[in-house]
Amino acid sequence: MKQSKNIISTLNLEPSESSPELLDLSEPSEPNEEEGEHRSWRVDAAGHGQRLDKVLTQALQEFSRNYLQQLIEEGAVTWRGAVVTKPASKVLAGDELAIHIRPTPQSQAFKPEAMALAVVFEDEHLMVINKPAGLVVHPAPGHWRGTLLNGLLAHHAGAAQLPRAGIVHRLDRDTSGLMVVAKTRASMDRLVQQIAAREVSRQYLALAHHTWEGGKKATVEAPIGRDPRQRLRMAVVDLEHHAGKTAKTDIYFLANSHEVSPLVTLKASHAAPSKSFKDDSICSVRCVLHTGRTHQIRVHMASLGHPLVGDALYGGQPAGGLNRQALHAWRLAFVHPITQEPLSFEAAAPEDFQAGLAFWQLETEA
Repeated sequence: MKQSKNIISTLNLEPSESSPELLDLSEPSEPNEEEGEHRSWRVDAAGHGQRLDKVLTQALQEFSRNYLQQLIEEGAVTWRGAVVTKPASKVLAGDELAIHIRPTPQSQAFKPEAMALAVVFEDEHLMVINKPAGLVVHPAPGHWRGTLLNGLLAHHAGAAQLPRAGIVHRLDRDTSGLMVVAKTRASMDRLVQQIAAREVSRQYLALAHHTWEGGKKATVEAPIGRDPRQRLRMAVVDLEHHAGKTAKTDIYFLANSHEVSPLVTLKASHAAPSKSFKDDSICSVRCVLHTGRTHQIRVHMASLGHPLVGDALYGGQPAGGLNRQALHAWRLAFVHPITQEPLSFEAAAPEDFQAGLAFWQLETEA
């Protein structure tokens, strides 16, 4: 597919509201796919004393501030005839500015890329897909291309007119399973409302380390926030001391690879579990989300002393052929946002997950 010559902002998916014009921009040069686009102008009185990146953002509203900051730091902006690399530089009225707008991986992230999507259901309002493990949902550092969003932009023309191409919830890259995606703004707004009101049922199957010794059901109500000791992951936190949000997960026990009698009731802990378990024991569980926090099931299971198989970030290890977190979005149910028809979908676990179940002879019946 021939790539467009337009440079696309990473954040401004909708037309922004007009704001006072700060700069008198000259006519832009014709964009060139290899060389980019050059613009030059003088700062007017409205831009006097403001940060360089803010002046650029308000003048070039088709680009995000983050993208323009990238260009400044890469030496693509000249100020008073010299290259400037500090976004916080304060400009003055009458200052001459010039910018070379060239594509970066981030600025080109929102482009259609044809890919095979496992579509479970689709009508003119929405679609339900079965996401494979390994597919990133939304462009992010290190994954600017080849995401589900890119695939949606190629799948139907209306995706380009929607924020995030209609994505209303996410799955982690290495989590497989069902997702609903909007195809119109009306259905997107309603789906977002339904998720916020907890009217969308999301159920997951998971394989976790260690023998389950709780009852048939455990409800974890433990706030989740950024881990204060390891900022790249989330953790159960005390809201009196750390930022976070309330989170609730129901966990239903399915089977142990080594059956034992229940001994204790598991409780969410802010500290690393101190209890010792057999290293080779695995349990299967079904998880029902009441909230949708980042890594919620992974964090809540780890807080109980049951990190997911393959989930290295939260203490799990590869086992049974699973080299990614053993988590699959198995069931999705909601009322159609437009037709009001009740919808329910189920997706069998993928091959690697099924191989783990067979290896440990575990049950998955809900």
